[in-house]
Amino acid sequence: MREEERGTRRLLFVCSRNLLRSPTAEAICQGIAGVEATSAGTNNDAEQPLTGDLIEWADVILSMERTHQKRIQQKFGRLLNGKELAVLGVPDDYQYMQPELVVLLKVRLQRWISLA
Repeated sequence: MREEERGTRRLLFVCSRNLLRSPTAEAICQGIAGVEATSAGTNNDAEQPLTGDLIEWADVILSMERTHQKRIQQKFGRLLNGKELAVLGVPDDYQYMQPELVVLLKVRLQRWISLA
């Protein structure tokens, strides 16, 4: 079922280990009407490793850095058809839910969701 049919947008946030940046982005999106969010990491030792099932689930895949985008394209390229894959440009300089990270993510996410 496509996004238009179910009335929700499914966002998948991706960083390296799924410890700090992508879980923060996921937490920011919790409780927003019309948005479902989850997160994963590209590394083998990630808290939630990125899988093909997660790629298929998502409408939009938002990586924190260009290196994550490249790994996603290399490993899951055949599953990306029709998916929006974008880079948020968030460096690995923050702790989980650090106020500066929350502000940065809210600014970068305005293209995809309303955080008003």
